[in-house]
Amino acid sequence: MPEVYATRRERLRERCTAGGSAAALVTRPANVRYLAGAAPLGAVLLLGSEEDVLLCDGPPSGEAAEGRPDEALEVRVLSRAGGDPAVAAAGAAADQGADSLAVEEHHLTVTRHRALGSVAPRLRLADLGGAVEQLRVIKDEEEISALRIGAEIADQALGELLESILVGRTERHLALELERRLVDHGADGPAFATSVGTGPNSGRRGHRPTDRRVEEGDFLSVCLGATYRGYRCEIGRTFVIGTSPADWQIELYDLVFAAQRAGREALAPGAAYRDVDRAARQVLDSGGRAEGLPSLTGHGVGLEIDEDPQLAPAAMGKLDACVPVTVEPGVHLPGRGGVRIDDTLVVRPEADGGPELLTITTKELLAL
Repeated sequence: MPEVYATRRERLRERCTAGGSAAALVTRPANVRYLAGAAPLGAVLLLGSEEDVLLCDGPPSGEAAEGRPDEALEVRVLSRAGGDPAVAAAGAAADQGADSLAVEEHHLTVTRHRALGSVAPRLRLADLGGAVEQLRVIKDEEEISALRIGAEIADQALGELLESILVGRTERHLALELERRLVDHGADGPAFATSVGTGPNSGRRGHRPTDRRVEEGDFLSVCLGATYRGYRCEIGRTFVIGTSPADWQIELYDLVFAAQRAGREALAPGAAYRDVDRAARQVLDSGGRAEGLPSLTGHGVGLEIDEDPQLAPAAMGKLDACVPVTVEPGVHLPGRGGVRIDDTLVVRPEADGGPELLTITTKELLAL
């Protein structure tokens, strides 16, 4: 994909030139990987007026999880005494004759920003803002393919867990087993810390697994994701353990399922972010669950598990085709538990079949 990375860098260079900057310094790891093909620990990318340089503390390992640098880039490995790669990059930009340097102020610390100014005092520092993050929103088919494989791995790991005995095992044990299965099936690793909630813990967004054991009649909610070639997907499901679900469990599950379906059906090129959120939120509201609703219905995924766009009530903007997002409404009843249903999808036009569902584990309320 060398030409892909070169094209991405050229698009960023055009934005920098339009903003009056001759060079740019990219320090956020996901942004470095997006533009360079790899992001070794501590690496930064300099888009210079003469050449583009990846500066890092040590040689890239070339492992799949870390990525492989674009061969068109110069890779400059600093000695142990070479100092901060970002500071070295600012000095290199000045040596190339640049009079201005766009930097990611939202990622730099104040100390690091000051160090850049001190090493090249004649270099005007401008804010690059979220320019790279904006480029990352729309994915190419190679990126979507990596997400698709990651989703298949997550589906497989979850499916195998559901076939095992669950009663008596702890949330923490189940989470660790899921993460092991992800790696066994070819993932770089988990996309985020796996969440397993049972009984009163079920349905909580971002719940950290505890030593609570699974009991008959519990709701069991699971949220996990796989990282594949750096790209991260997400899936969440809720089940009932060991017996037929109670009436209140069926009612709550059906409500969240309807909200999740409404959110999925609202995904289309041109749809406003907040309209997707509203579609799901209105279903929960009409079911009498307006209290404690989540702050958002979904978000973008890619090299990070939480990217733009944000599908939230006040979010501004509209969806484009080839944007992968999650749709993940949920309801948690304090002391009783709750339901979360979470899918990763890719926005597609209706002519192409509408939104592409990447996570396909059944959403039927199973009694395990």
